[in-house]
Amino acid sequence: MRQIKVLLIAEAANPEWVSVPLVGWSLAKALRSLFDVHLVTQVRNRDAIRAAGLEEGRDFTAIDSELVARPLHKLSNLIRRGAGVGFTTGTALQFPSYCYFEHLVWKAFSTRIREKEFDIVHRITPLSPTLPSLIAKKCAKAAVPFVWGPINGGAPWPKEFDAVRRKEREWLSYVRGAYKLLPGYRSTRRYASAILVGSQDTLEQMPQNYHEKCVYLPENAIWPECFSRQVEPPTDTPIRVAFVGRLVPYKGADMLIEAAAQLIKDGKITLDVMGDGPEMPRLREMVTRLDVANGVRLRGWIQHEELQTHLVQCHVFGFPSVREFGGGVVLEAMALGLVPIVVDYAGPRELVTSDVGYKVPMGKREEIIKGFREVLQTVCRRSAQIGEMGQRARNRVMALFTWERKAAQVGHVYEWVLRIRADKPNFAFDQVPQGPR
Repeated sequence: MRQIKVLLIAEAANPEWVSVPLVGWSLAKALRSLFDVHLVTQVRNRDAIRAAGLEEGRDFTAIDSELVARPLHKLSNLIRRGAGVGFTTGTALQFPSYCYFEHLVWKAFSTRIREKEFDIVHRITPLSPTLPSLIAKKCAKAAVPFVWGPINGGAPWPKEFDAVRRKEREWLSYVRGAYKLLPGYRSTRRYASAILVGSQDTLEQMPQNYHEKCVYLPENAIWPECFSRQVEPPTDTPIRVAFVGRLVPYKGADMLIEAAAQLIKDGKITLDVMGDGPEMPRLREMVTRLDVANGVRLRGWIQHEELQTHLVQCHVFGFPSVREFGGGVVLEAMALGLVPIVVDYAGPRELVTSDVGYKVPMGKREEIIKGFREVLQTVCRRSAQIGEMGQRARNRVMALFTWERKAAQVGHVYEWVLRIRADKPNFAFDQVPQGPR
């Protein structure tokens, strides 16, 4: 059978960046190894994609939407400047910019789509389900299947952390449901042939009548060759605990420090906090006030490519974020053999099973601190089991969460919408493969 031809739309796709652009690029790269893919992205990604070896015109097209994108990007930075807050506001400001981008995409590719040059049109990014596609209906009229996703986001703010929501300046999150009034909201869902949902929360937000076309597929994954190193099991105390993330209120680095304080004083654990942000001064004050400076290192921002070097020196990954959509950093830590401790909420809870890590119930701030403290105490008591549990965490990621596997899973979706296979794909992520060390 001839190779499936895909027009892959990823407005954000950049091998040199992190977060959404890295997801867009990584999935596009993996799909290119299996299918005849032409990538369409925004012009700001052009140089990085060229540097990665793709040829413009043949392998990808860079759409110059800067007429609208540049001023809105500046406005978004002005609103969020210095604090790293207002994520919902930033997403809302993407709407007119993205609509213009898709307008230009259709202008450039409508003839080729109508002439059936592509078997599939697949939009990867933006990941947010609040940003619809205005070309889904047009693809349907051209009788070319439109695949949307993975989309992820919208986990409700936990009621116990409403004060944190205000501190994050997430004012628009109180009226987030207004995105359902945006042009394209219904048509995207109606005319998409398949919708890849990255979390159970996103699936629950999807109107019930569209569930039949939804396929659960977490958006994050890893390249195994980038995680060849592995944590050495602890042979003695202290157990080394790591935190990685932006230092903003909802990530909860302060809760981890408070939970670990007595164990740090007792010499049973140390804590490496990797990241930077507006919470750094408060964390420094907390470390001094709790008298744990000898066991807490606030390392500041570390380049993504250097992160692995620091993480493999640790044993446990503490991540008390109370509103994390995906949790890619959790997967990366697990891929190195760290044992994860996460809050049992949103994205991370869907990545961690009881065989490979620990989940602390959502609750009030003091309840989460208590939960993390108890888990850390358990880890110290069972230090001999950390190596085995970390190995299972690594096996789980290598078996279920690689980009190669994810591309193959997307391929099953392509075959389903093209009626090459009859059954709707259903991917199992509750397995705990043992695998080799």
